[in-house]
Amino acid sequence: MLSRAEFDLDLINRYDGRGPRYTSYPTAVQFTENFVEADYREQVHRANVQGAGGAMSIYTHIPFCHSLCYYCGCSKIVTRNRDRAERYLETLLREIALQGDLFGTEREVLQLHFGGGTPTYLDQGQMGRLMDGLRTHFRLSSAARREFSIEIDPRSVSLEDMPALARQGFNRVSMGVQDFAGDVQKAVNRIQSLEETRALVETARESGFGSVSLDLIYGLPLQTVAGFDRTLDQVLSMRPDRLAVYNYAHLPDMFRSQRMIQEDQLPSASVKLQILRIAIEKLEAAGYVYIGMDHFALADDELVKAQERGELQRNFQGYSTHANCDIIGLGVTAIGRIGQAFTQNAKDIETYESRLNLGALPVARGLVMTADDRIRGVVIQEIMCQSRLDFARLSRQLGIDFRTYFDAEWPQLERLYQDGLLESFNETGLVVSGRGRLLLRAIAMTFDRYLAEARVRKTFSKII
Repeated sequence: MLSRAEFDLDLINRYDGRGPRYTSYPTAVQFTENFVEADYREQVHRANVQGAGGAMSIYTHIPFCHSLCYYCGCSKIVTRNRDRAERYLETLLREIALQGDLFGTEREVLQLHFGGGTPTYLDQGQMGRLMDGLRTHFRLSSAARREFSIEIDPRSVSLEDMPALARQGFNRVSMGVQDFAGDVQKAVNRIQSLEETRALVETARESGFGSVSLDLIYGLPLQTVAGFDRTLDQVLSMRPDRLAVYNYAHLPDMFRSQRMIQEDQLPSASVKLQILRIAIEKLEAAGYVYIGMDHFALADDELVKAQERGELQRNFQGYSTHANCDIIGLGVTAIGRIGQAFTQNAKDIETYESRLNLGALPVARGLVMTADDRIRGVVIQEIMCQSRLDFARLSRQLGIDFRTYFDAEWPQLERLYQDGLLESFNETGLVVSGRGRLLLRAIAMTFDRYLAEARVRKTFSKII
């Protein structure tokens, strides 16, 4: 059993550098435009042969939002011109048809995730057409174990939409909250009441959604420890199945919307750490298990059970219970993983639509993993998901001698152990300590060979 997360201010101050979130390895920074549509088609063919009958996952990106949240770093298009969404939907349906021709309907889609933007920007009719298109070209699972999730903005969805989404097959929902404090909401241009959020949570459960997840962000302008503590109490009163508590990364040079935030209103580093500390203590006292990174779940949640079995996975949508699924990315900017390759669609909607209008897939860049990438990716995944490494098992699985292969990394592992991030470390394996669990990214970075490039590290956010 994993140690509970412990807050150690000294270790956090020492190891809180910049680093990847490891939703993939190699990370998207390493993707290249040398990976083109022909490469993608070749990888799909190999995956279909090698993974015949294996389950799949689909991520669908809906980029539109009605209004701008200043903190947001997602790929989005803020507009109230609904004609743009209709045109995008028609293009997206063309991509679905092209991808369906490549994969066929032999393999079951066990995971489906709609992200954005705001997926519920689409009205019920448009959502129905999109789901019909997916069902026509892929074998969407109807099994109880499926995970069909959708992100919603409580400000732009009605109570009547929830049963409609459930009828379309969605059984998991994620809602953004960020903070219920009025002055914080005004500072980030996202006004959302506790009452409307609670009503949606209750309606989702009544409609048959088996899992409700709420997202919070710490480090937003005007946040205080007392204010965030009240938000936590309000959130816990709704008893969500899962909670994400994200660190706000202020990167105005990368995300134009963040330039609307007044930097002198951002909480100090010490206040951010105090907020994180009370969040961890309060959530664990309320019966939530710290999964890793920013994620918590109730003790009977499938994420917790998967972690206990050693089967937890991490991908572009976060933590997952289904291991090693090929992931098809649909829509502008969408990222997928097929076989031994990562792929990403065009990042701007004009290029995305023009490619599909010509009958071509909108593949813009990607990467075929080397043997070393695959080995390091497995090790990093084990750290991020299981918080432990069994060197003998990994040696058998990967066809290497772990101690020899990672000889250059051994001194850093010894330092991590001496500093208390590892509970145990010897010739047989390592286990992350309670104090180290908040710093999984720092531990995983030990095995990342790309971080030696200075340009790479600068592109990532702070760990805490």
